[in-house]
Amino acid sequence: MSISLLFFLLFLSDLSLSSSLDCNGADRTALLNMKSELGNPPELSTWLPATNCCTWSNVYCSDAGRINNVYLFSLNISTTIPPSFGDLPELETIQLQTIPGLYGTIPPSFSKLRKLEILFLTDTSVTGAIPDFLARTNLSALDLHNNKFSGPIPMSLTKLPRLQFLDLSGNSFSGTIPPGLLHGTDQRYLYLARNKLSGEIPEDYGNGDIDTIDLSHNRLTGDPSFLFGLTKPMTKIDLSWNQLEFDMTRVAFPHHLNYLDLSHNRIKGKVPKSLQDVQLRFLNFSYNELCGELPKGRFMANYKADSYMHNKCLCGTPLPPCKP
Repeated sequence: MSISLLFFLLFLSDLSLSSSLDCNGADRTALLNMKSELGNPPELSTWLPATNCCTWSNVYCSDAGRINNVYLFSLNISTTIPPSFGDLPELETIQLQTIPGLYGTIPPSFSKLRKLEILFLTDTSVTGAIPDFLARTNLSALDLHNNKFSGPIPMSLTKLPRLQFLDLSGNSFSGTIPPGLLHGTDQRYLYLARNKLSGEIPEDYGNGDIDTIDLSHNRLTGDPSFLFGLTKPMTKIDLSWNQLEFDMTRVAFPHHLNYLDLSHNRIKGKVPKSLQDVQLRFLNFSYNELCGELPKGRFMANYKADSYMHNKCLCGTPLPPCKP
């Protein structure tokens, strides 16, 4: 028997065991209530009484027969988030994505989900503030992009000790960015683009293993140069479309960086020589106040003129030559 066939048979065995394990009765009741609260959408036609809910679509069960994952995508509904989510105490993951007819606020029943690790609520019409009771969960990843949330980013999110991925982009959050939103020692990701955030970027985001930081399309001010450094682990930095001001002449860009967008700010000085040692797949310094001759050699040949357009007086390849 080949190894691939053996693994396939083992997979079928595990699948059969999972399907034969009946789900918890209280979880079944909670899901049926949820289906009703959602208006009985046809996508949930397998959710039927007196059947094993571990075999239903859009859910996963644990080995103990408890519902630990509910994922709902592209439902044609018009309703609020079902409060019955709070009656599934073993939930670890909730995904509610691309449901524009979903409105209202995050229900208080979410405060009962002490084991919730992943919450993806994206591309909906959900409004209001991020509730403080989410700090009672066990979130390591929170994605709320492209909704209609507003108000400040709550300090309560800093009380989530395992939060490593946070995406609040595409909303109407205002006020300043709280320090300490991300935790953990592994790679961390912060996406706050396309909001109405103001003030300076907290300096603690220049420390630790942050892989990606996207704060573009806000109203941020100050000097963000603490985010840069040869040994920083960042691979993507997008600070475009803000009001940031600093002298870039002596900045040392991280060697691991592959995406850098600092366009549409008020950055002065020269393009630093450290850039020639960084292999970027995307670079944009346009619409700033940079001046002087561009560095030459190594990876500089990869970048086209549109990466530098609309600055004060940049010159040299790929721009027109500098005047003698």
